[in-house]
Amino acid sequence: MAENRRFLLVRRPSGEPVPEDFALVSGPIPEAPEGGLVVRNHFISLDPAQRGWMDDAPSYMPPIPLGDPVRATTVGVVHASNNPNFTPGQWVMGLNAMEDYSVAQPGGFTMPVDVNAVASPSNFLSALGAVGLTAYFGLLEVARPKAGETLLVSGAAGAVGSAVGQIGKIVGCRVIGIAGGAEKGRRLIEDYGFDVAIDYRGKSVEALAADIREAAPDGVDMVFENVGGDVMDAELLNLAHNARIVLCGLISEYNAPEKVGIRNLWRVLTTRSTIHGFLIADYADRFAEGGAKMAQWLGEGRLRVDEDIQEGLENAYDAFMRLFTGANTGKLVLKIA
Repeated sequence: MAENRRFLLVRRPSGEPVPEDFALVSGPIPEAPEGGLVVRNHFISLDPAQRGWMDDAPSYMPPIPLGDPVRATTVGVVHASNNPNFTPGQWVMGLNAMEDYSVAQPGGFTMPVDVNAVASPSNFLSALGAVGLTAYFGLLEVARPKAGETLLVSGAAGAVGSAVGQIGKIVGCRVIGIAGGAEKGRRLIEDYGFDVAIDYRGKSVEALAADIREAAPDGVDMVFENVGGDVMDAELLNLAHNARIVLCGLISEYNAPEKVGIRNLWRVLTTRSTIHGFLIADYADRFAEGGAKMAQWLGEGRLRVDEDIQEGLENAYDAFMRLFTGANTGKLVLKIA
């Protein structure tokens, strides 16, 4: 008999999440509510933002209640519907949870998707989903690059960072990427077309700042920030005048039990630079526009997006932790159907 497995948050993580913070339980498949639908999730997006949602702290979204499944963007098939705009068998994406079956209400992020237009439905969680659109709008609308400028991307081998760097090259920028390890550096140059790859591992702030300075002696015009911590401190020491910093993520700090402030913010002042906090939700009404452009670049072979697909809801914890060990080799997705 079919059942609904759910990956629950049962305890607030203190620092790095441990298996005891979660529980995998089974129950009945829910029924479609009035005006709503039930989605059979096939692919689940695993993202650093989920770690922040696990804390009981103010944020742009409410904390995940204890005893609820971990919130996640999913792609799946309508299992049952009490809404005339959605029919069983139809593919949809939306902000649901890490579970086999999710109850969804139309509106917000719930929308139909055309799986015949992509190589895999999982593409709606990477290039044509929040990841690709974060790169697209964060760079083009917030950083506003100009041809010939220098763009510095942290977490550059990750799903968002690699897309940001490639879009930067498309619009004519010189692109420097910061990532961990020789293999990720190779991918930046050979797979994603970055001009320079810098390995941050084992380096002090001063040593990393020196590497950035060697790659960009006149400073960087834009920083697309995904990491925070010491990496961001090194970047701040290399800002050009009137640089634009897009603050998209701080993955190095999400599991830190004690928050440590950035020490080199004074460089923002002396270079007259700006820091812009960026959330993709602010561009929800323009997703179709950004998705169409990303699809065009993919079709033209100008953009490459890799996916790291793990399998099985029973492996949810191990898959999620790949985000923080650096083991993932592309957009991290969990396939459960």
